[in-house]
Amino acid sequence: MTMNSLKDVYTDQLQDLYSACKQSLEATNALGRAAEDKELSEALIDGSNGIAKGMDVLKSICAKHDLDPDAEHCHGMEGLVKEAHKHVLEEDFGDSDTRDAMIITQYQRMVHYALAGYGCVVAFANRLGEDEDGAQLQQQLDHTYDGDRRMTEIATKGGVNADAA
Repeated sequence: MTMNSLKDVYTDQLQDLYSACKQSLEATNALGRAAEDKELSEALIDGSNGIAKGMDVLKSICAKHDLDPDAEHCHGMEGLVKEAHKHVLEEDFGDSDTRDAMIITQYQRMVHYALAGYGCVVAFANRLGEDEDGAQLQQQLDHTYDGDRRMTEIATKGGVNADAA
């Protein structure tokens, strides 16, 4: 497809973000099963629920624009998911606290990718006058930021990093 306008970029990125969410959902579920810290495990379950809700929003917006949400494959998230598998699920750890610290690291990398994606599509929607899309996407962006801050608190104030040290 030739990109001729911001609308083309917007629709491409909606599909790319849907793919990123789909891939990160599977990885987040796997990270949640590997987590030992109760607070971390609960946050990852909440994160999975948030990702699924974001996918529903993206799917709805894609339908509104006559797009197939599965038409794109996000290679960026594919790489981040591979890294999560390599550094958490396939790695040997001497203790669960160290694994939990790595889980937070890998999860936040995926979240930061999603933050960039949501930030872009919010800006595109708003510029294109797609106010309803923009409001729904902004809400997902805000929830994603909340999840990222929660992980930072679990790592730094909740004791995961201290226990791993």
